[in-house]
Amino acid sequence: MRDVHKAYGRTEVLHGVDLVGHAGEVLALVGANGAGKSTLIKVLAGAEPMSAGELHVGGERVEFGSPHAAHAHGIRTVHQELTLVPELSVTENLLLGHLPRRFGGLVDWRAAHARAAELLAGIGFGAVDPRARAGRLSVARRQMVEIAKALAAGRPRVLILDEPSAVLAGTDLQALFALVRRLREEGALIVYVSHRLAEIGELADSIAVLKDGRVVARTVPADTDEDRLIRLMAGRGTGQLYPAKRPEKGPELLRVEGLSRPGEFRDVSFRLHAGRITGLFGLVGAGRSELVRCVFGAEPPAAGSVRALPVPQDSAPQDGAPPAVRHDAPPAGRDARFQGPRAAIDAGLALVTEDRQRTGLVLGLSAAENIGLTTLKSATRGPLLDGARRRREAADMVRRLDIRPAGCAALPVWTLSGGNQQKAVLAKWLLTRPRVLLLDEPTRGVDVATRAEIYRTLDELARGGMAVLLVSSDLTEVIGASDHVLVMHEGRIVADVPAEDATEDGVLSYAIGRAA
Repeated sequence: MRDVHKAYGRTEVLHGVDLVGHAGEVLALVGANGAGKSTLIKVLAGAEPMSAGELHVGGERVEFGSPHAAHAHGIRTVHQELTLVPELSVTENLLLGHLPRRFGGLVDWRAAHARAAELLAGIGFGAVDPRARAGRLSVARRQMVEIAKALAAGRPRVLILDEPSAVLAGTDLQALFALVRRLREEGALIVYVSHRLAEIGELADSIAVLKDGRVVARTVPADTDEDRLIRLMAGRGTGQLYPAKRPEKGPELLRVEGLSRPGEFRDVSFRLHAGRITGLFGLVGAGRSELVRCVFGAEPPAAGSVRALPVPQDSAPQDGAPPAVRHDAPPAGRDARFQGPRAAIDAGLALVTEDRQRTGLVLGLSAAENIGLTTLKSATRGPLLDGARRRREAADMVRRLDIRPAGCAALPVWTLSGGNQQKAVLAKWLLTRPRVLLLDEPTRGVDVATRAEIYRTLDELARGGMAVLLVSSDLTEVIGASDHVLVMHEGRIVADVPAEDATEDGVLSYAIGRAA
């Protein structure tokens, strides 16, 4: 790429980007949310035209008018936001437009499923069922299918991976790394975008740092470290990434007993306390996301109970922190199972889901309208919505969580970066002042500086009297941000490890079914 510019109307997003990658190289592209990474990837993938500049592939100057043109030059892209057709099977998504046919034009489904299984097994993701409907898969398994889809038409010349590891862990993550190394050895250029700086150091041959739409540094892992990369990305350090642990737990606010759902999890029991951040870790398929959706009333359990308990009137926030939760008692009858999310919300629960674009946001609405969705019932003046109050509350949340860019409340939420979209989802739920906050992969696709802000926010909420459940596939995050860690394996909680005793090797041993 030579002097590449990209503008949307009068707003220029890329300001003369110069970037070179070579065959047989892993080129890491790092930058804070809003640095221009997604726009740069869209230009490379043919999804957006350049406003100015040159693009050369294999020494030949090219112009991509569409993703099809980029594909014809051997460029494959796995975007951060997943693009599978949810109503189609894994096989149909992988072979879309290339399904094998029998005589007479009928689809040869046996051959199609066999080809899909071969593709998945060939990159280490053989656990995915080719016949499963894509929309029923977890985010992690959908990510695996996206990667396989990029390779379905043969070995790429250039493979662009945007946050491919954000929801992967354990053996699935190692399978991804092995695939990247194999493609590099076969002569492909891999453009690898990730906020997980430790894996950048492990995988990359070179690193390009993007800031404010410009490449501000080019280095190699041997000549840099995470602190320097963060300073280059953010223009400042993040300080301590994880706040200090909370000194003591408060009263019990949520009790889950014997919760079961066939095929997903069984006999799960745990308790959440005010003033504590509880981590929940498990490998893909362990049942983490299914469990929190069931606790929230989004999926019915086959057995077990979920009980929301009131905040005692005499409970005080830790260290003089401002109260974060409402103290009114949960409605009567909320001590068995929530019949739906509305009942859970009324009982003081909130859920930040793992897929912000599908289940966390209404992309066609503004950021302010999304933030106000949870308070439509209360933000009224007589029979009408109180527009002034809704705008004021949204503006307060934008300032509190530092949602960017300035004036974003009026912008369509889809125009915000991934990290700022995630903050908007969090803001939406904080307006309800929940007693119990459930977060499923809250830092997926979020840069290190924004992660630090989210961790500080969760710490403030816990110290203000909230009970927080942090579900994540990032083992370092779960241990660093939590007061204790629940570990799931094959649908059951197999360990509850205090933070001071938690190690990555020990927690992972429980997660794969071995005693630590």
